Amino acid sequence: MNEHPKMAAPTAPFKPIDFLPREIDAERRANGEIILRQRIPLNEYQRCIPLYLAKWAEERPDQTWLAQRRGPDRAWKRVSYAQAKRDVDAVTQALIDMKLTPEQPVAILSGNSIEHALMTQAAMQAGVPAAPVSPAYSLMSQDHAKLRYIFDLIKPGLVMVQDGVAFGKALKALDLSGVTVVHVERAPEGIESRAWSDLIATRRTDAVDKALATVGPKSVGKLLFTSGSTGMPKAVINTQEMMCANVVMGQMTRKRKESDPRMVVLDWLPWNHTMGGNAGFHALLAEGGTLYIDDGRPVPGMFDETLRNLKEISPTYYTNVPAGFAVLATALENDDALAKSFFKDLGILGYGGATLPDDLYTRMQRLAVKYTGHRIVFFTGWGSTETAPTATSTYWETERVGLIGLPHPGVELKMVPAGPKYEMRIRSVIVTPGYYRQPDLTAKAFDEEGYYKIGDAGTFVDADDPTKGLIFAGRVVEDFKLTSGTFVHVGSLRVAAIAAASPVIQDALVAGQDREFVALLAWPNLEACRLIAGKVDAPLSELVHDPAIKEHLKKSLHAHNAQTQGSSMRIARVMLMTEPPSIDGNELTDKGYINQRAALERRNALVERLYAAAPDGDVIVVEG
Repeated sequence: MNEHPKMAAPTAPFKPIDFLPREIDAERRANGEIILRQRIPLNEYQRCIPLYLAKWAEERPDQTWLAQRRGPDRAWKRVSYAQAKRDVDAVTQALIDMKLTPEQPVAILSGNSIEHALMTQAAMQAGVPAAPVSPAYSLMSQDHAKLRYIFDLIKPGLVMVQDGVAFGKALKALDLSGVTVVHVERAPEGIESRAWSDLIATRRTDAVDKALATVGPKSVGKLLFTSGSTGMPKAVINTQEMMCANVVMGQMTRKRKESDPRMVVLDWLPWNHTMGGNAGFHALLAEGGTLYIDDGRPVPGMFDETLRNLKEISPTYYTNVPAGFAVLATALENDDALAKSFFKDLGILGYGGATLPDDLYTRMQRLAVKYTGHRIVFFTGWGSTETAPTATSTYWETERVGLIGLPHPGVELKMVPAGPKYEMRIRSVIVTPGYYRQPDLTAKAFDEEGYYKIGDAGTFVDADDPTKGLIFAGRVVEDFKLTSGTFVHVGSLRVAAIAAASPVIQDALVAGQDREFVALLAWPNLEACRLIAGKVDAPLSELVHDPAIKEHLKKSLHAHNAQTQGSSMRIARVMLMTEPPSIDGNELTDKGYINQRAALERRNALVERLYAAAPDGDVIVVEG
C-alpha cells in the first residue's frame, strides 16, 4: 500500500523557459473594480488557421504532422504535412462542389481522428464553419435530445462520422433531409452516405485557392458547443481572428528557441472542447510539431493505452487532468524505462480541469529531478469556449498550484468586487462575437463596457502586487449560505477538500445551502482506492463501502477541519458516489468542471441522506 503521505518538494532549479515578462498594469477604479492588462502589446497574427498547414507543407513536407494507432495490430498510421495538405485540398474541393455555404456548417460527430483533423481544416479553407460535437451526445446519450437540439440550431449541410455503424442510432435520430452524410470506416445501415475515400480522391482546382483567399479574420472558423449551467448547448462562434490571436498569445508567453527539440505531443483532450481543439491543436500546428493522437483516457482500464504510447513517444510538452497525473505518477515511480522515455525531451507540463493536489505536484517534481536534474514548470491557464480559449496563464516559474496566471497580451481583465473575491470579465480580440443564431443570449453575455461575463471568480495571491498572479475561486453562482448566515465559497472549499483527501477523492459536490453544516458528495479515484484498500481488482461498488477508505477520508478531512477556522471551510459529512457525472443530466460544463447546482439538484436524494438526523452506514461522519 502506498498512500503517498505529504513530502517536501525538491529544491532543484527549474528547467529554463524563456517566459514573457510580467509587465502588468493595474487600473484601480473608484468603485473597487480593477482592470488588469499586459503592457507588452500583442504581436501580429495569421489571417486564418489553415495557412499554418500550408506553411509547413512547403517547409517540412515529409515531417509527420498527425499519427494515430489503427488496425488490429494497433500500428501508427502517420500523415505528413504534405500529404495532409493534399488531402485537405481535395476535401475542400469536394465541399465547394457540394456548394456548401457559411450558413451550412460541417458537423463532426466523432472523436479525435486523423480524418476529423483534415475535415476541420478543409471546412475552414472552404469558408464553412466546422462544428465538432461531443461524441457523448451520440454514443452515451439515451434520448439524443442535445444532439437533435444542436442539429436544429446550426442546420448543418454535412455530417461526418468516423464509423457509420457505431453512430447509426444517433444518425437515425436526426432529420437528414438535404444533408450529406460522410463516413470514414463502415457505412451507416439504411442511410445514404459518401465514403471519405471518395472525398480525398476529388480533383483539386484553383477554386480551392480562391476559397482560401476569401477566408479572413472575421470568418467563422468553428462552432464549439457549451452548455455551462443553462442545460441545452449554445453554439459559440469562433472566428479565425480569435483562434489565430490566441495562438500568438501562447507563443509570446513561452518563446521557443531554435535549439529546442521539435514539438512532439501525445494528447487525448477532445477536439469538440476548446482546450483540445483550439489551445492544444492550434498551438502544435502553428509550431509545425507532431501530434500523436492518444486513444487512452485518464480513467480506469483506459490509461494503459496512454502508458503504452509514452513508452514509444517522448513528448516535449505533456498535459493532463489531475486524475491522469495521479495514475501517471505511480507508473513512472515503478517503471524506470517509462520514466526515462517520458522525461527525455520534456520541457514543460500542463494541467487543467481541476487544481493539481500539492502531493501530486511534489511526486512529479521528484521524478523530474531524478531523471533530468531539474524541476519542470507546471503550466496552466484559464478561459472558456467563448475566449478561444486561453485568456490568462502562468507564464513564470511558480511552485504554487491552483493559480490561473495573469492576462495575455491583448487581454483586458476586469475584476469586479464580489464579497471577498472578484467576478472576472474579459475584453479582447479572442472573445467571441456571440452565440450562433441566439442574439438574446449574446446580449446577456456582455456588460455595458463590452466585457464578456464569463461567470468565474478569482482572488489575488497578493492584492498589493498583482504580478504574483490570480487564484481561481469557483463560479460566481455556486456560493451559498449556511443557516448561520455564513457564506460558503464553493470553489476554494472544493479544491481544499479534494487536496486534503488526496488521493481518494477525484471530484466532489459541496452541499449545505440553508443547512447547518457543509457536507460532500464525492467521486472516488478508483485506482487510489484499490491501493489503499489493498484490493487490486475490486469494483467501485465494493470500494465505497470499504472500512479502510472510510477511515482514510475521516482522518484526512478531520485533519483538514482542525486547520481551518469557521464553519464555512469545515466538512462535517461525506458520501462516496458510484454513478459518474451525467451528460444528459447537465452535470458537466464545457470546461470539464462539475455543474454544482445541476448535480446537487439531480442527486437530491443523496443530499437528503447526507443530512439525515440518523445517517445511514454510507455516510461518513467526520464531525458530529
